[in-house]
Amino acid sequence: MPEFTLHAVDLVMVGLYVVFIIAVGFYVSKRASTTDDYFLAGRTLTWWLIGFSLFASNVSSSTLVGLSSSAYSTGIAVYNYEWMAALVLVVFIVFFLPFYLRSRVFTLPEFLELRFDGRSRYYVSGVMVLMNIAIDTAAALYAGSLVVQILYPELPLWIAVVILGALAGLYTVAGGLKAVVYTDAVQAVLLLLGSLIVAWLSFEAIGSWSAVTAVVPESDLSLIMPADDPSLPWPGLLTGVFLLGFYFWGTNQFMVQRMLGAKDLNHGRWGALFAGFLKLTVIFIMVLPGIFGRLLYPIEQYPALVNSDLIFPIMMFDLLPVGIRGLIIAALVAAIMSSVDSTLNSASTLVTMDFVKKLRPTIGNRGLVVTGRIVTFVFMALAIIWAPNIAKFPNLWTYLQAVLAYLSPPIVACFIVGVFWKRASRNSAFAALIAGHFVAAVVFLAVLSNRLIVQTGVLSAEQLNLVDSGVPVIHFLYLVPLLLLVSIGVMVITSLYSGKPDPEQIDQLTWSPEFFRAETAELKELPWYQNYRILAVGMLILIAVFVGIFW
Repeated sequence: MPEFTLHAVDLVMVGLYVVFIIAVGFYVSKRASTTDDYFLAGRTLTWWLIGFSLFASNVSSSTLVGLSSSAYSTGIAVYNYEWMAALVLVVFIVFFLPFYLRSRVFTLPEFLELRFDGRSRYYVSGVMVLMNIAIDTAAALYAGSLVVQILYPELPLWIAVVILGALAGLYTVAGGLKAVVYTDAVQAVLLLLGSLIVAWLSFEAIGSWSAVTAVVPESDLSLIMPADDPSLPWPGLLTGVFLLGFYFWGTNQFMVQRMLGAKDLNHGRWGALFAGFLKLTVIFIMVLPGIFGRLLYPIEQYPALVNSDLIFPIMMFDLLPVGIRGLIIAALVAAIMSSVDSTLNSASTLVTMDFVKKLRPTIGNRGLVVTGRIVTFVFMALAIIWAPNIAKFPNLWTYLQAVLAYLSPPIVACFIVGVFWKRASRNSAFAALIAGHFVAAVVFLAVLSNRLIVQTGVLSAEQLNLVDSGVPVIHFLYLVPLLLLVSIGVMVITSLYSGKPDPEQIDQLTWSPEFFRAETAELKELPWYQNYRILAVGMLILIAVFVGIFW
């Protein structure tokens, strides 16, 4: 079993990286003087910055370690979440991003106010702030602290959380979205480089793909699982995985904010497609190394790998030379900081622009920027305080899915119906949010009282006993579409029994065949390689190829 020992050269590499990334953040912060600068990077972001930032913010330390861990223990099916992200991004840039950018909003709840009313804006903004702190920021800090504890087992969890939160919070408080995006670009390159080195060296140690297929069961090298699979049944790909992905990439301020800061619509679309392409490469640089680890470190010889989260650190310390090892550890730090800085900035934007600016309309740019910095600092502290409590849940996956499956469907319903159905009335969104979350609360209470089981994986012995006694089971990937249908149904009924919306108010916020035809005329003026539709088709072909290879 390799020892997790860091040499002086490794520590110097990590130290230099941390100093460099904080310096970049503070340098960029000098230009953050207006709300556009601080919250949307002056609406000047180009496609490559957007793409790298989306990728770095999404690929947290838990992803980097967790993908290899899941592949080591159960196979490559976890990659379904990655290629589905690319598909979701294609749908998002075709049907939703144009209306977000056209409305010139700072936040997605602000878009709901334009499309519906202020009640929906305040409600969704409040929910998103809570989710940003309790889910996105706290979970990233918690996962990052677990990685640090693998390297330094004697370090208490709360100290690791404080250190990581403070590092990411420093430059985020100072520089806003621009600091986040520029540091994310650096961190994305480091993540890709570090993952690629580990993947290449682990494959070289094995020698050939035939060595893999000779040992690993065919089912573990397949993406599409049977309909009765306890973790990822294939129908769930079309329902829960897609819808949760759409919430994350299409309606979550945490991710969409960097596209709201795009230089123009084309750069926003190209950046999203670039991020989708980077997500597709994850199969080779983060998932398959976990499979290679089975051959290099079989659990029979390495019993500590009953905790499969150790596989990436083991490969890192065993395969990499001194110095390069420090680079990969810096990549882990980069993954942690990229997720935390993005969530802190988005939560700050929601509070400042959805609440403070609305309640104090006379406040100037300087006041809003100062408020944003204060809110970022406060949220950093709250996330640090809450993060250690995640350890009380069975695992991080259960924590994340339990919250997202209950809270996200009504929000997704408001955006889908709002963009595609002009008849949706101003009252319908708020009614759907209340009704959808009420039903979700009833389901959650039924789970707590053992009257229902929401399955996220293999059922425990206690859950199997409940099933034998007649307690029903529903997979969380099927719960998500059911809650969505409830919310959409409430929107339709409420709209049909209330007044029609003002056409002038919603024409610029809803999709229509006329919009499609006008866009077609505009795209004819662009060369083919700048036409997002051609690029999107290329992305769909790539997705089909990747899924087909590992079907």
